[in-house]
Amino acid sequence: MQKLSEKNLLARDAKRDLNAELLESINDLKAGKVGRVSVVTRTGQVIESPVAKARIATHMTQLQFATLMGVSVRTLQEWEQGRRSPSGAAKTLLKIAELNPKALIAVA
Repeated sequence: MQKLSEKNLLARDAKRDLNAELLESINDLKAGKVGRVSVVTRTGQVIESPVAKARIATHMTQLQFATLMGVSVRTLQEWEQGRRSPSGAAKTLLKIAELNPKALIAVA
């Protein structure tokens, strides 16, 4: 990607409607259209997080999803960031959440 000159940056920014961009971003967040589903390691490698994907598929916050899974929010964050891996029943619940989020929501 080519760097823009100061003049080009100012010209580009003069055309932007920041209020509209912020409102659009807020609406996307509320609608669950965006969310972090990948982790960037310290080496710069991007790894998709199946745990985050499963949570986002249910449209739940980290607190809600952690409560449903019976783990702490911190544990869920560790799973999403790839620092720890779920085991046993948690893996099964995550697979259900990924493949059929409505089934997990119905249990909740």
